[in-house]
Amino acid sequence: MKVEVQGLSYGVKGVPIIQGVDLRIQPGEFVGVIGPNGSGKSTLLKNIYRVLKPQAGWISLDGQQLSELTHKETAQRMAVVSQETSSAFDFTVRDIVLMGRHPHKRMFAADTREDDALVGEALERVGMETYARRSFSSLSGGEKQRVLIARALAQQSQFLIMDEPTNHLDIRYQLQMMDLVKTLRITALSALHDLNMACYFCDRLIVMNEGKVYASGTPEEVMSAELLRQVFGVNAQLAVHPVTRKLSITYFPESLQLHMTPKGALIS
Repeated sequence: MKVEVQGLSYGVKGVPIIQGVDLRIQPGEFVGVIGPNGSGKSTLLKNIYRVLKPQAGWISLDGQQLSELTHKETAQRMAVVSQETSSAFDFTVRDIVLMGRHPHKRMFAADTREDDALVGEALERVGMETYARRSFSSLSGGEKQRVLIARALAQQSQFLIMDEPTNHLDIRYQLQMMDLVKTLRITALSALHDLNMACYFCDRLIVMNEGKVYASGTPEEVMSAELLRQVFGVNAQLAVHPVTRKLSITYFPESLQLHMTPKGALIS
């Protein structure tokens, strides 16, 4: 699915949060949104998945304006894994994942064997198949996040939005989840906190700063020690990892006195 965002702006009480955001995601592309806290990452995503209504600009899915779609039609095309993991009711894990099938069903339609099979497969893919009868509210934060990813898988949408999907996950499941999304080969947009994870898994990066797109491109095109200083306020050194052949970032604390060489390298 091709996704386009043009001139997207949103604010609260006259205070702009995101301004004039443009982005395009090609079918099957995994795009990461990075930036410091308060840069507008979550607000951008919430406008795209219709929790917030843009004050200016537009969003389209495969050339169709998002504002022209019903919420059910949107859910058939777009699945969301947000940071919110609480539930007002005490559903079982299976019930939560089964909710991913609702956009494809008529009101009051009974669950089918296909629904059951898709739910079971989704839970297995995130390593939660033995938790199907457990109460969702009894799970840890990381377990809840894995269940919400399973719900998105059961939804079978061609566009997946994730807001910090690896929050609350230990490193094993962080890698597992990101690798899973990559192998789905669907269009994906994710706000990410871990820059090394973003560099490894994402095809392109959108760097947000002060509500605007500061830079965009492949990790190799976007990431630099200068950008990390200006946007994130940290000293770091970037290098291509000899095993993964991906960009790898090493951060340095402020207490370590570093100097920049004429070629841009950091030395103590």
